[in-house]
Amino acid sequence: MTETAMNERPAPTTFQPAAQGLTLDALPLSATGMTPAGLQEKAVLSRRRWLVLALNLATLAGLLFGLAQVLGAGGWTAADGAIFVAFLFGAPWTVLGFWNAVLGFWLLHGVKDGLERVAPFAAAGDLPTPIQVRTAVLMTLRNEDPARAFARLHVVKKSLNATGEGGWYDYFVLSDTNDPDVAAAEERLAAAWQQEAGEDCRIVYRRRSDNAGFKAGNVRDFCERWGADYELMLPLDADSVMSGEAIVKLTRMMQAYPNLGILQSLVVGMPSQSAFARIFQFGMRQGMRPYTMGSAWWIGDCGPFWGHNALVRIAPFRDGCHLPVLPGRPPLGGAVMSHDQVEATLMRRAGYEVRVLPVEDGSWEENPPTMLDFAKRDLRWCLGNLQYLKLMDIPGLLPMSRFQLFWAILMFLGLPAWTLMIALLPLKAIEDRGIADYPTGVAAGLYLLFLAMYLSPKLAGLADILLRRGGAAAYGGRLRFVASAAIELVFAFLQGAVSSFRTTLFMIGLLFGRSRIGWGGQARDAHALSLATAFAGLWPHLLFALYLFGTLAVISPVLLIWSLPLTAGYLLAIPFAMATALPSLGAWFARRGLCGIPEDFDPPPVLQAIRAEARP
Repeated sequence: MTETAMNERPAPTTFQPAAQGLTLDALPLSATGMTPAGLQEKAVLSRRRWLVLALNLATLAGLLFGLAQVLGAGGWTAADGAIFVAFLFGAPWTVLGFWNAVLGFWLLHGVKDGLERVAPFAAAGDLPTPIQVRTAVLMTLRNEDPARAFARLHVVKKSLNATGEGGWYDYFVLSDTNDPDVAAAEERLAAAWQQEAGEDCRIVYRRRSDNAGFKAGNVRDFCERWGADYELMLPLDADSVMSGEAIVKLTRMMQAYPNLGILQSLVVGMPSQSAFARIFQFGMRQGMRPYTMGSAWWIGDCGPFWGHNALVRIAPFRDGCHLPVLPGRPPLGGAVMSHDQVEATLMRRAGYEVRVLPVEDGSWEENPPTMLDFAKRDLRWCLGNLQYLKLMDIPGLLPMSRFQLFWAILMFLGLPAWTLMIALLPLKAIEDRGIADYPTGVAAGLYLLFLAMYLSPKLAGLADILLRRGGAAAYGGRLRFVASAAIELVFAFLQGAVSSFRTTLFMIGLLFGRSRIGWGGQARDAHALSLATAFAGLWPHLLFALYLFGTLAVISPVLLIWSLPLTAGYLLAIPFAMATALPSLGAWFARRGLCGIPEDFDPPPVLQAIRAEARP
């Protein structure tokens, strides 16, 4: 059956609180001490969480003790106190990342049943169980390239049909597009696809007249109109794609465990011709596997939701995951922008587990092609996460779910803390001149230790690849892999400085009501940045660099040299952004296989099909 639904009725403009009575953890299995889906004993998860808490507190205490020895040399000053407090905000994210990487590496290489300990539901995906639940595959759009988006969804449908289970899946294109030309193209492509499919399956195109609630409101509208017809939904973004085999596996897992509410796949980057995207996703690919394994080991049933490439059980999502409209004026008030993690906490509150499958298996997305495109996405996440400050008092959340919201806030609050510490370096250098017994060894050791902890997820991922049979070969060979890792390491430091400072400026703007973030189509393809464009976006970084490098060069050249891993990115921001955006550099990287991912060297059928669809 095919149908078109365009502006059928106005989308809801507000979201009501979750229905009373859904804040339960009193399903039958809870009485036995098991998580709602019966996957793990609550006592086991509790012991893991206490262990992780103890490790993090002990590590943080040790770092603070060492920092106090360095700052206290010669007596405490206002700058010392500010640096100490800033470190207290900035360090926890790095410390937890370190322990997640350590635990993940141990699960990957220290035990034989690591995946079973982390994802006991995963085995159900490999059983030849017939699919018996209907699933809606959703693609949400807003002013995206219609041909590109429809081609991806078309490939997903073909891949699902190839599994023999395609009859259980229907397709919905949910548009919030307000550009008339883009909307007209969407309608033409939807009509053509519907005609081609015939009675093969249900294909629905719907466009709202406004985008109330942003993407979350778009999905909410689907749930209220068509949710009763389906057990599960699979949200996809315009830049994401999944293989039919991966979708069927996730469906079997959800089918086997009816109290599994959200099952998030591990989403990795797609092959790219952009140098920026290639280097960025090469690094993400390494750190993601051990980090996610480690975090999933102790987060367990209160896992993450990234808003796409995940299976969601519709009934509890529709009834128990209503997002509130935040009090106050935008940007912090109004509709919740980073809706996914809030929905995950509400799903767990409703008595359903939220899990992540930490396996690279047929789930991809595209990454921004330039530093400035990346910044737009990052700042939208920053604003959305800061809105969680108004959601910490949601009634009925589990402690772990509340921690998830707090941790998402701290991820961005830590960035201005690091910027403040770096900004105070010249003042600290002046204060410390003339201290005869300055603890140079302790300061250097603490600095190097913290850098190693900061890089630990990346280093654990690199070691995982090198130790895994055929791991480096999948990346084009050991020599190419090591060279790519060296390139990405330099990139990570430069990009980290740029992102931290840009986020700091954005958050300062929020305090004065000057920061605004839109929600529209995103650039997907490699494109060059002019000097004017790069300068317009990054001139504050250059000013900050001139302040730092100018003062430290006079006060303490040695400190300037030591600071380069953290400060070089400010000085090089403009040429770095321009160089990594060059299509010619991206093409050069691609020809030589540098910073390539396994899909570059052995593309799976789904990605081959997408490449074929993209050819003129």
